[in-house]
Amino acid sequence: MAKADRLDRLDKQRIDWEADYRAALIEALKVTAAGQWGLFDHRADKVARKAVAPTIEALEDLAHSIDEARETLFLEPFELHREFLAARGPVASNAVGEPKQARAWLDRLAAEK
Repeated sequence: MAKADRLDRLDKQRIDWEADYRAALIEALKVTAAGQWGLFDHRADKVARKAVAPTIEALEDLAHSIDEARETLFLEPFELHREFLAARGPVASNAVGEPKQARAWLDRLAAEK
């Protein structure tokens, strides 16, 4: 029973971490949607990267904990973080700006809830 109890506690912690990750991402997306660039790292702007670095680091730390828990629980990797990472980085010059991209993410996350 002890192992089952530990796994149950870990699963509850994972659920809490995923909620924390989602909340932190939504807050960061709101800031970006309001016009602050850097979250998606579309520009090679050192100032913007430095400003958003604590947010990215916090998201990375949470995602790491979530993925470790998911691995222990034999669950698929945390997809929301992978999608976020895939959306970051350089884009074509005709791509939508970060504020519009953030708004689309917020709309999608609201629809999923």
